[in-house]
Amino acid sequence: MEEEFRDRIATVTEQGKRRWIFAKKPKGRFYNYRTIVGIICYALFFSLPFIHVNGKPLFQFNIPDGQFILFGAIFWPQDFFIFGLAMVAFMLFVIVFTMAFGRLFCGWICPQTIFMEMLFRRIEYWIEGDAPTQKLLAKMPWNGEKIRKKTLKHVIFFALSVVIANTFLAYIIGVHELKAIVTAPPSEHPGGFTAMIIFSAVFYSVFAFFREQVCTVVCPYGRLQGVLLDKNSVVVAYDYLRGEPRGKYKKRVKEAEPAPLGDCIDCMQCVHVCPTGIDIRNGTQLECINCTACIDACDFMMEKTGRPKGLIRYASADGIASGKPLRFTGRMRVYSAALAVLTIAITVMLATRAPLSGAIIRTPGMLYQERGADSVSNLYRIKLVNKTNRDMQLTLRPQSGTIVPVGQPVIHLRPGAQGEGTFFLVLPRTAIRQRKTKLGVEVWEGERRITEKGTTFLGPVQ
Repeated sequence: MEEEFRDRIATVTEQGKRRWIFAKKPKGRFYNYRTIVGIICYALFFSLPFIHVNGKPLFQFNIPDGQFILFGAIFWPQDFFIFGLAMVAFMLFVIVFTMAFGRLFCGWICPQTIFMEMLFRRIEYWIEGDAPTQKLLAKMPWNGEKIRKKTLKHVIFFALSVVIANTFLAYIIGVHELKAIVTAPPSEHPGGFTAMIIFSAVFYSVFAFFREQVCTVVCPYGRLQGVLLDKNSVVVAYDYLRGEPRGKYKKRVKEAEPAPLGDCIDCMQCVHVCPTGIDIRNGTQLECINCTACIDACDFMMEKTGRPKGLIRYASADGIASGKPLRFTGRMRVYSAALAVLTIAITVMLATRAPLSGAIIRTPGMLYQERGADSVSNLYRIKLVNKTNRDMQLTLRPQSGTIVPVGQPVIHLRPGAQGEGTFFLVLPRTAIRQRKTKLGVEVWEGERRITEKGTTFLGPVQ
């Protein structure tokens, strides 16, 4: 296979100007599978903000208030360490997943790809026609037909962008706050209304104008694949051993070839359907999002010309070179196991998160107090954070000794709020064996034990 080295991306001309991509409408089994995946993703994206559990949304990322809700569990700024660990695990997940399976995420479940290819581009096909018709329309002078089609397309694009932006905002501020912004005059919610306009404009600009440039210029994931992929990574690949040398199909039929040609008939269909404008036959490229459109196009042409499918397919560079079919290798098993362990670890970490966080601190600078001839007390301060979505009335019970509260005996905590209390812990002298004694104080909600906090008790040495 002849190697071609490029000094620019496929969407830029030699003069440095943008080359607009008119991708041919794909069709085939992979496109049908991606359509099903896209419908599932749409259903999840547009429904999750409206699903509530115990009066709280199932998912919400309230960045202004520092409140995150995942599957009904509330996470506050005090849980930042969990998110820190989760982000580290997520980065490891991305690295391992890419090393094993390439850019499978980009082609199948990336929001940019799903909205652009499965929604906005389909609307474009419906209004402006397939790629050749779109090219003619673009070169056509501004007459009634062009104005009508372009206006209709951009009005629908902007309307969809507003819907997407509002749904995105619902994940941040909640559906109730969003409803208040939408139904009230803009003057009552200037900040929310401004955010809505900005998000709508950003989404409209991305899907109407910036399009594939997000994947080739902005998204860092495409740049990472250059250092994460190796010869064993699964990618959408062209079988150059089987396809080269190329030759036109008609030429093969009418003329006797001095040497047999490969299966590639140089029809360029794989290039015409590519949403980023690359030629997959030149090898793995940073613009390739593994969308499988070229696989469907090539399989269709192979079927029409009586050749076996799979000239372009999911494969690894090593698999193409050795001629071996794609299989679940030991390397992929190890990586998949690592992905499973990371997923389980994060799930367990989130599921076992305590409903309360806080600490019991002995008042600094104070010694113990003698209470009569047979008891000793220490003064403590307890601080607790309620991580649940309900009010909590908490009482303290020591593992040993007696608690004498200073002020209210019950600590009241609102959802996500912090509460504190002061109390004396009284121990009999007979229970003190050393200067500092470790002990625990249990936190109870009614008759239900919530958690236990450890502290130390300072007393006289017997």
